[in-house]
Amino acid sequence: MHFDTGDTAWILVASALVLLMTPGLAFFYGGMVRGKNVLGMLAQNYVTMGIVSVLWITGVYSLAFSGKGKWIGDFHQFGLNHIWQQATGFEALTIPPLVFCAFQLMFAIITPALITGGTADRLKFGAWSLFAGIWLVIVYAPIAHWVFSPSGWLFKLGAEDFAGGTVVHANAGAAALALILVIGKRKGWPKERMRPHNVPYVLLGAGLLWFGWFGFNAGSALGANTLSAYAFVNTNTATGAALLAWVVTEKIRDGHATTLGAASGAVAGLVAITPACGFVSPMGSIVIGLAAGVICALATGLKNIFKFDDALDVVGVHLVGGVLGALLIGFFGTHMVNGANGVFYKGGFGLLGKQAAAVGATVAYSFIVTYILAQILNKTIGLRVSEEDEYKGLDLSQHAETAYESASFSDGSRYISTASGN
Repeated sequence: MHFDTGDTAWILVASALVLLMTPGLAFFYGGMVRGKNVLGMLAQNYVTMGIVSVLWITGVYSLAFSGKGKWIGDFHQFGLNHIWQQATGFEALTIPPLVFCAFQLMFAIITPALITGGTADRLKFGAWSLFAGIWLVIVYAPIAHWVFSPSGWLFKLGAEDFAGGTVVHANAGAAALALILVIGKRKGWPKERMRPHNVPYVLLGAGLLWFGWFGFNAGSALGANTLSAYAFVNTNTATGAALLAWVVTEKIRDGHATTLGAASGAVAGLVAITPACGFVSPMGSIVIGLAAGVICALATGLKNIFKFDDALDVVGVHLVGGVLGALLIGFFGTHMVNGANGVFYKGGFGLLGKQAAAVGATVAYSFIVTYILAQILNKTIGLRVSEEDEYKGLDLSQHAETAYESASFSDGSRYISTASGN
């Protein structure tokens, strides 16, 4: 078994970049919540890093990538037993199996973390921790096997997902919607304006996500090669195009472009290009980015139309963006980069049909299983904090901490100051 030192070094670096995305996500989300909930948001994301790190090594990696079953893996590499063997179907990899395992771990960490934005301000910390662990096993592992493992039924069908548009983003977005419907709306929504308490945090988080996403997408080539370069360039190009499209959409719709919109547009572009970055040309990535910026900006309004409280627009950005990017491979995919030709490269509608099947199966499975899991947990341990604790904020009620000491900084800090008698 030959291992290339350059490929190995790059995937180790890419793994570290992807891990950085979860703290980046925590700040991106943390800046958008009210000041009394910022530590609660950060804590949910950080504990996810711990939970998934342990579960992935002990068994979930094997369920996702071991064995020849088309629905789920087996226990051959449970506890990283037989880790000297490459994952099923990846025998030609030029990186050690343990490096591949570590790289895929980082994807598994950020996927449930994405859900936390939808349920912001109202989820118990302990309930989230239990939910995240169970969800990883019964939702993430099967979908990752379907799409990423050469044994999986969607992989064999010919559906293309370079870095996780379906496995990560559409999956997390559908799960967030299911969880939102179970736990209900925040107190005061939509009448009360719940403004972001720290937009610079949002921009910092978006910057860390943009930086880490190069590992997410370019690392998915699983080697230091030309395909990795395409994924890198396409990632940056689509992100820039989406940022511009989002702020222009804001300007036309609202009369002004915002820094929050710029950050959200960048993330929408990152999401949409994720499944497509290794299958489209740089010019194709511009179109995907522009489409994501416009469509995701408009999709954030769906929660107001259908009255579901998606606090930080996980559905509008990750579900819609992930689905959009996966489907657009069916139009802009080209064998000149990698994979099959789409509609615009004389490939017909075959690839588009496969992409639609992957999107439909992923979204349906994730939504249904998550909804059932959430209902069970809600009726047993309870998912949502009490009304009093929600008023106090998650920082104080769940963690007995405050992010800020200034009595005038935010609504959360004002309450803490008054409640403590200072």
